[in-house]
Amino acid sequence: MSLKKRLILFYIFLLTGISVLWAGDTAIFVDLGFSPDGRYYMFGQYGVLSPSLRPWAEIYVVNVATNTFVTNGRASFTQTSPIRAGQDGSGILHQLVAGNSALSSRYNINFQNQGLPLYISRDENPSPSGERITFRDFISGNNYTAQLMPTITGSGRNISSRFHINLYINSQTIPHIIGAPNFSRQQVVQYNIKRVFINSVNNDGSGGNSIIFVIEMKCAAENGFDIRYMVEAFRLP
Repeated sequence: MSLKKRLILFYIFLLTGISVLWAGDTAIFVDLGFSPDGRYYMFGQYGVLSPSLRPWAEIYVVNVATNTFVTNGRASFTQTSPIRAGQDGSGILHQLVAGNSALSSRYNINFQNQGLPLYISRDENPSPSGERITFRDFISGNNYTAQLMPTITGSGRNISSRFHINLYINSQTIPHIIGAPNFSRQQVVQYNIKRVFINSVNNDGSGGNSIIFVIEMKCAAENGFDIRYMVEAFRLP
């Protein structure tokens, strides 16, 4: 094969790869930490919009006990110009966190107080009927079983979904219900539990009582699917 033909094939491969990337974009989840007492949790996500290549970021502060965002606990920013070559969009998240330092200070978020992992998923194709996972906290000795319970309705542009998590602790037979079973999300076609972590135990023995489920959402987009993240929080009794 001549050098010219090889170069033509190479450029076709590059263009094909770019078109695949533009079929949707994938966010990056960032654990930003708990407050010292574990009552509040902060997380973020960032990415690059497809096909505009504009970087974006979002940050959230969650009240763990109520599993809701705190008042004015959300902030987002999307850059108007495309990302520069070699960058991944993380700079926008850093900018957003710095610009909302009053929010993290108000809830005493400690960026070094990140969660201790209890579960990490490697399943890229979860069951549409919901996954069932088990994990253990070796510090407390608690064993957990969590089952994701999704409901998908409609199709195409009219598709919507909702879900909740049934959480069993040790030998419980009646689950704790985590999430909003009746809250519908437009254009979300699939959910996946990607991570579970818990806040650290403090020197005085407190802590280890706030569990965070990181949920990956597959969202229908114009030319494919986007990946976004949310969390469900649970305060141990």
